[in-house]
Amino acid sequence: MNSLERMHIFTRVAELASFTQAAATLGLPKASTSTAVQQLEAELGTRLLHRTTRRVQLTQDGQAYYERCKDLLADVDELQSMFQHADRGGLQGRVRIDMSTGMARNVVVPHLPALLDQHPGLNVELSSTERRVDVVREGFDCVLRSGAVVDQSLVARPLGMARLANCVSPAYVQRYGRPGHLHELDRHRLVHFVNTLGAASAGFEALVDGRLVQRPMAGAVTVNNAEAYVSACRAGLGIIQVPRLGVEDLLARGELLEVLPHHQAPPMALTLMYATRRHLPRRVRVVMDWLAAVVAAHLAADTGEAPVRPAD
Repeated sequence: MNSLERMHIFTRVAELASFTQAAATLGLPKASTSTAVQQLEAELGTRLLHRTTRRVQLTQDGQAYYERCKDLLADVDELQSMFQHADRGGLQGRVRIDMSTGMARNVVVPHLPALLDQHPGLNVELSSTERRVDVVREGFDCVLRSGAVVDQSLVARPLGMARLANCVSPAYVQRYGRPGHLHELDRHRLVHFVNTLGAASAGFEALVDGRLVQRPMAGAVTVNNAEAYVSACRAGLGIIQVPRLGVEDLLARGELLEVLPHHQAPPMALTLMYATRRHLPRRVRVVMDWLAAVVAAHLAADTGEAPVRPAD
């Protein structure tokens, strides 16, 4: 094992604060990760990590070394890949991404064959777990998020605004009817969405004469993730307000129906987020640019506007 490999192991241990988790993500025995860090400390002549039975923590020297290691490893990755596009048929290596299930199903995955045909050496790991992943601890290169940016430790690249649709299922319409005006909502039910169970729901949201109106509504079900939100709607439990791009296939098949099209909630921001780092491997930069273009084209098609390449 060379020094660069030991540096890579050390950075994963530092990011995850665990030899066990680092070994699992790297596919190595725990003993190998521990030995690699010990050898690195011996080479440097300083302790990089405080180890206890409960936690692993960077020392002051370890923190400084970790920051330099990240930049150095990024530079090495960039150097090793700078000729791959011309000589090896495109990008090489893994890119790990996270996004919602609807985004993956309707927007990204249909375009993946073209990307992989162009870069057969690329390995895309696509996560759609419907939870907020830890970008650094779980080793994601980037994540695609809707809504407000809440993690200020990440770099945020705006991609555009996604229109929302008010949806119900055919079973719901059969039981409760189809609302045609806001004043009819008192006779209807809403599937409530909150980020944290126990929090208050905003109710039904709509723009009326350019002003946001929040209307409390009855509803027996509250969820905190997008997949359950759509599933509850499909089961006939109430109205949902969801980014159109996440349900356009269900709308096309008639499994969901749009209601109150002139009273949509404000559009939701789409953002590509990645860990703060001075350099990114070329494969990650290229894939992020590809993601931005795919999303921009999709949003433009949804609004009928010409696509505009989003700025970094």
